[in-house]
Amino acid sequence: MASMYEKLQEHVNSLEDDFSKFYDKSNKAAGTRVRKGMQELKQLAQDIRTDVQDKKNAD
Repeated sequence: MASMYEKLQEHVNSLEDDFSKFYDKSNKAAGTRVRKGMQELKQLAQDIRTDVQDKKNAD
């Protein structure tokens, strides 16, 4: 589980430059990368959520 959390943190940190480029410099390509990254983040969060639910129900 800790590795999943670390992966989540790394993914959020990797999007920082593209967020800056999109919001501060209006770079449309960066916006596309942000949207893609957020979709991947959503899937990663769902995977973590499922893992937590499975562990909770196992007890």
